[in-house]
Amino acid sequence: MPHQPTVLISGASIAGPALAYWLGRYGWGCTIVERAPELRRGGQNIDIRGAAREVLRRAGLEETVRAANTGEVGTRFLSKDGAIVAEFPVRASETGGATAELEILRGDLAEILVEASGEQTEYIYGDQITAVDDLDDRVEVTFEHGDRREFDLVIAADGMRSSTRELVFGDEASIRPLGMEMTYLTVARTESDTPWWSWYNEPGGLAVTLRPDRYGTTRAVLSSVIYDTRQADARGDRRSTAEQKAWLHKQFANVGWQAQRILDALDDASDMYFETIGQVKAQTWSRGRVVLAGDAAWCASPVSGMGTSLSLVGAYVLAGELAAHVHHEDAFAGYERIMRPYVGQAQQLPPGVPQIANPRTRAGLAALHVALRAASAPLIGRLGAKFFTPPADKIDLPDYSHLG
Repeated sequence: MPHQPTVLISGASIAGPALAYWLGRYGWGCTIVERAPELRRGGQNIDIRGAAREVLRRAGLEETVRAANTGEVGTRFLSKDGAIVAEFPVRASETGGATAELEILRGDLAEILVEASGEQTEYIYGDQITAVDDLDDRVEVTFEHGDRREFDLVIAADGMRSSTRELVFGDEASIRPLGMEMTYLTVARTESDTPWWSWYNEPGGLAVTLRPDRYGTTRAVLSSVIYDTRQADARGDRRSTAEQKAWLHKQFANVGWQAQRILDALDDASDMYFETIGQVKAQTWSRGRVVLAGDAAWCASPVSGMGTSLSLVGAYVLAGELAAHVHHEDAFAGYERIMRPYVGQAQQLPPGVPQIANPRTRAGLAALHVALRAASAPLIGRLGAKFFTPPADKIDLPDYSHLG
């Protein structure tokens, strides 16, 4: 009986379950370890664009994802009193728009992918990898709580600050801070909430946004620009939850529009999550029998508009290359050859982003509003479309349908 190849995947968010789905189709035995005690069903709106839409079609999941759409109808930029400065309705486009045609909550997409990965995938929650020993013909893995086990390959898909990547690659992969902190939480829905993504800026690089979900609540974000990016790594991610809440109360105390409503909800928020955003720059995505995927390999940051799409496409390509090659070294080389240019485009943010969209001064905010009004005007709507169109379709997607 032929040997069934086995893989351990670290991380059960988007890239991990997507990998398990495709590798399962190609006959691999997959185990996913996730340090959270259960599947994390919370999270904010994410979008699926360009080549990732085609990946969903090939997986037979596009309509399932569409049925879980948040219902967001577009993006509105607002003034202090809530008046509309500019609006960008969702368009029938697989790539463009501030609001994508397919918007879904991160937790909903993760749940769809976990279910699609089937019973052949073993999920281990509440544990993590503590040691990885590459023995040339196999990998021995030590877990924090479980037994030591062997696999043919290990895939690190556990996020921008991947602990698995650190174990294997050390500090070879660097995180480039982008100078912005973002705090996410769910708040009670009110009659003033609309099906639009509502976005309010205030001088000082502060922003408040509200987005609809399909559960009768509203997803909120408080963001602030760190103008000295040298301080970015040493700030938000080192605060405790209590410290972050206290910091936000101080930082947003006198901010207009709906800021106070979100601050009032902070203390009781059970799903608050915060991060200092950045990009991962890794010289190589593999070492021996260990390979990086998703944000652990190339995080482009939330402001790229490409995070989820990169994870879905990358999982499809890595699994396909593993199925197409006898030797994992050749598969990893093919994976990098196909994905590197796509990732490079996604990481190439417009000049001044994110600071340009979060002005420091009143004059800067006024200039931003002028630009947004112009971009949303019917006569130059193409400019607006280009402004909100990431390079999600800039890849020649391989066809692996003959493999399984």
